[in-house]
Parts: sequence; C-alpha cells; structure tokens
Amino acid sequence: MILPRLVLVTDRTQCAQPLVEVVAAAVASGARAVILRDKDLPVDERRSLAAELRSVLEPVEGMLVHGGAREAPLGCPVHLAAHEPFPAHRPPFVGRSCHSAAELARAAGEGCDWVTLSPVFPTASKPGYGPALGLDGLAALVPGAPPVLALGGVRPDDVAGCLAAGAHGVAVMGPAMRDPGLVADYVEAVASALPPARG
Repeated sequence: MILPRLVLVTDRTQCAQPLVEVVAAAVASGARAVILRDKDLPVDERRSLAAELRSVLEPVEGMLVHGGAREAPLGCPVHLAAHEPFPAHRPPFVGRSCHSAAELARAAGEGCDWVTLSPVFPTASKPGYGPALGLDGLAALVPGAPPVLALGGVRPDDVAGCLAAGAHGVAVMGPAMRDPGLVADYVEAVASALPPARG
C-alpha cells in the first residue's frame, strides 16, 4: 500500500451537508483516502455509510479506512484508536492514533503501517490530549515511528512545515468537513512541499 500524503478524517457533526456529499466534494477536490470515524453510529448505519463512501472513492481508486477494528468489513484497512487492542486477525493495512512517544513505540512494535500523531497544533477537536506538540515536538517524535500523518489544527499553510519536520503527510478533519473545497489547497500544499519527481 502506498499511503497518501493527505488523509481525510470524517466527522459528520461538523458538516453543513450530508457526510457523503461532503466526502464527494472533497474527493472532487483531490482527496484519495478517507478514515471513516463517526463511531457513535449504530452498526447498520455505519456499514451503509461505509458502502456509500466506498462508491465515492472507487472511481478514483481511492481508499476507505474503517475507524476501529470492531465491525470492520473483511479486507478493509483499519485505523485503531490509541487504547484499542490490536485485532487478533490482522487487517491488510493498520494505522493507529497516537499522542505520545509511548503510543508511537507501541504502534511500531505492533507493525502498524501508519500512525496519526496529534494534536500538532491547537484544535477543539482533540481535547484531553495535552498541549499541542508544535513542529519541534512533531520532529522529535517522528524518528523510529511508522509513517506519521500530522493531525490536529493543520491548515494548508502548515503542510510544508509538517513534512519538513518528518511527517509522511497530514490528516485533516474539521476544516475539510466544514469546507471540502479546502482540500484542493491541502493537495496543492503537499505537491508544493515535495521535491519534484524524477524522470
């Protein structure tokens, strides 16, 4: 699996439109990977929502990641919460939410394919996880970790700094949920921050 540099994290409570419409607009703006969070939904509703989101992503060869291993469809990439046990049967690709050096070390020991590390910047979406890491804190925690997606308060203007600090990419929730057209700015910021491809 090639982990995208930009990953969208869902939160329908921040959307002005139905979540599927917001994700469709984000995909039209360049998003190619989506973590379905919204863990408060009943199982049947969440499965139905996942199917709708997959139908949005499949035409662009995008990837849907199931937030949490419980009820994850067989063969679906999974993103685990920090406290969640590693599944007995390993999904094809596994990520984990991390907020500290200890959690990053655990994810590396488990063989996680990626991690989100948050909060990098102050954000109302990540209460209770201590002060924001800042770019220096991000840079200090990246070495030895699985590929890191910087999460929490990351704006398009912050993308270059996050990548320079060693992050593989960024994960975005609130700003893109409220304005999915903003995804185009993140895509452009990632492309501008990466060295030009050779050949």
